[in-house]
Amino acid sequence: MIASLTAEKLACTRGSRRLFEGLSFRVTAGQALALEGANGAGKTSLLRLVAGFLPQVSGRVFLTENGNEIAEPEGRGRFIGWLGHHDALKASFTVAEQLAFFGKLHGRTGDLPALLEQVGLTRQAALPCRYLSAGQRRRLALARLLLTARPLWLLDEPFAALDITGKALVAHLIALHCGQGGMVIAATHEPLGLNNETLRVGNESLNL
Repeated sequence: MIASLTAEKLACTRGSRRLFEGLSFRVTAGQALALEGANGAGKTSLLRLVAGFLPQVSGRVFLTENGNEIAEPEGRGRFIGWLGHHDALKASFTVAEQLAFFGKLHGRTGDLPALLEQVGLTRQAALPCRYLSAGQRRRLALARLLLTARPLWLLDEPFAALDITGKALVAHLIALHCGQGGMVIAATHEPLGLNNETLRVGNESLNL
């Protein structure tokens, strides 16, 4: 299990626009961090930078495991569970087939029916993904996140497209993950429902 994620004086530029600079924070095992800021402030870019999808202009980001720093993006990636805007579903696959595919992709089988029950998709198990609502697609993405069993969750608007029950499910899963020693960084416009730290992203960013 990783002990912490640390970011030191990060700067990020998209095109010719500097989204943020001098951004520093630290998240430890069992902790959640909410990223807040206006649309276009750089919340998603910061998540992508932490995941290794984008390079930072300056600064560094690293995980700590057993006292060792893991700074290379590929090294960090094996600890990260990603929930983004794109669901990456194959329309012709059933819900059960899609989750089984993700299990093979990540080298994890697990109890797939139990996972579908946990996210409220048992009744849709045999339904092709093309017929899923936006909220159901989000629930399937949550099942995939649970299936990966990665300690660091990076969540981009995790409550998007979900109804009240779905939002309560996300808050419960985040609390459960942190309670088991995991870490969560979430870009969100809604409260996580936890006693979490908050970081405002943008040119006015504060350091934690």
